[in-house]
Amino acid sequence: MPVHWETATLESGLRVVTTPVPTAQSVCVNVFVGVGSRAEQHRTNGISHYLEHLMFKGTERRPTAIAIAEAIEGAGGILNAFTTQEMTCYWNQVPFDKLSLAMDVLADMMRHSLIDQEELNRERSVVQQEIRRGYDNPASHAADLLARACFGDQPLGWPVVGTVDTVESFTRDDFLQHIRTWYVPENMVLSVAGKTTHRRVVAAGRKLFQGLAGHGPPSIETVRDGIPPANVVVESRDIAQCNLGIALRSLSRTDPERYAETILNAVLGRGMSSRLFKEVREKRGLAYSIGSAVARYQDTGVMSIGAGVSPEHVAETTRVVLEELRKLVEEPVGGEELTKARDYTIGIFRLSLETPMALAQRTGEQLLMLGEIEPIEETVARLEAVTAADVQRVAQRLFRNDNLSMSLVGPGADEAQMRELLAA
Repeated sequence: MPVHWETATLESGLRVVTTPVPTAQSVCVNVFVGVGSRAEQHRTNGISHYLEHLMFKGTERRPTAIAIAEAIEGAGGILNAFTTQEMTCYWNQVPFDKLSLAMDVLADMMRHSLIDQEELNRERSVVQQEIRRGYDNPASHAADLLARACFGDQPLGWPVVGTVDTVESFTRDDFLQHIRTWYVPENMVLSVAGKTTHRRVVAAGRKLFQGLAGHGPPSIETVRDGIPPANVVVESRDIAQCNLGIALRSLSRTDPERYAETILNAVLGRGMSSRLFKEVREKRGLAYSIGSAVARYQDTGVMSIGAGVSPEHVAETTRVVLEELRKLVEEPVGGEELTKARDYTIGIFRLSLETPMALAQRTGEQLLMLGEIEPIEETVARLEAVTAADVQRVAQRLFRNDNLSMSLVGPGADEAQMRELLAA
């Protein structure tokens, strides 16, 4: 049965999307806010993520974090949130007969969070511990360094969670100003999927979110073109393995060639049938983990390659990865390999939409970031239409020497050596 959704815009400007799943036993309620680390300044780097924590710390009717958690968990549900470069999402999932409660809790958080000074002070340490944990995880830290190598000193090059120092400096007024600026109806989407109806969701949304107000959000600075001069960032650590990252600026959320890029990524490094997995791990035994991924933003994107390798294999692994990039530029993908990559990509895409949570998050994110929702079968058709020529054209567009950046965390990390490898 095809997946259908309905949308509406409430009088306040809040957009609502409902994806009914009559056979489900649950509903997933999401509130998306169009703000993340891209909207921050140096001094406020990390405030979007820190605020995400604080929104769970109590409201006028549920004055503690425990009261909020018990309201959802006591109904058999789960709740959480996440922050990215361009958005913050608060969500819960409950049995379908608890929809009213689930929506009430999220609306209460959006409208009546206390941002209590005592909780703010207590949570500051928690967020700083989260930052330290990421630093202590070499793969996670290598990813942060790769963002810096790819984008330099601008918001997309900064960590989403901020730094220990920036988090230390935030005041209650900073958070209240952030809410007033960004947590406004025109910058938010309510997305619900599961065993419910659009009429019920809209009626509840109109009642529960009616207190939201504010003007449209400010614009976000466009990303600066080009890889920065400091496009290699390394950190030597006395650990057993090197964490290698290679990144290329790539395509935005709306670029017409994004479907071909998705297939290109599958050919290159997604899954155990990909070229990088077969060449780096299976044929040469250079790494346990190797793969590529794509992230897209409003005006740019990143294709990244990550590997965990022993120090003596860093140079060879880097050369193999760069050679695989060159092959995709110079030679069209064969018919059988292309068919497998398309089928794999489409299959993974379909499998990723099996749950109400997945459906609610896809529709909510697309409505927030694009202003529309692409039908699932339209996405599939566009992936199926990708040709070998399309893949090669995107490879030629992206895989250029002046579009490469690199990070390395591990023993004996040598910036001069890595620059030499990139330039070869």
